[in-house]
Amino acid sequence: MRKRTTTEVFRITGARQGLNDDVRGRQRRYVISMAVRTVSVILAATLWNVERHVAIVALVLGALLPYVAVVIANAGRERPPSLPSVFVPTPAQPALGPGVPQAEDQAEPHTRQS
Repeated sequence: MRKRTTTEVFRITGARQGLNDDVRGRQRRYVISMAVRTVSVILAATLWNVERHVAIVALVLGALLPYVAVVIANAGRERPPSLPSVFVPTPAQPALGPGVPQAEDQAEPHTRQS
């Protein structure tokens, strides 16, 4: 037979992402946004004499994207989750069983007569 433990059991599905994985993901997002910025600046330079409205939009995107990318990259780790959604409590076992009232508790209170 298995021996039961009295420790609390938590599921780890709500655990935070590891630090290396978090840094790697932020670096990946930064590189992707910088690649989009590079493409938009090249597109703006290419389309400047052909389609000026599209070139201006691409230029504005290329100017704003570095700020957004840095803010996203420096946002930090995700918020730690609260307690796991599934918590298995240990069964509560009373330390003492139900008590039998003692004779003093059952006796009627004494009344004072003067």
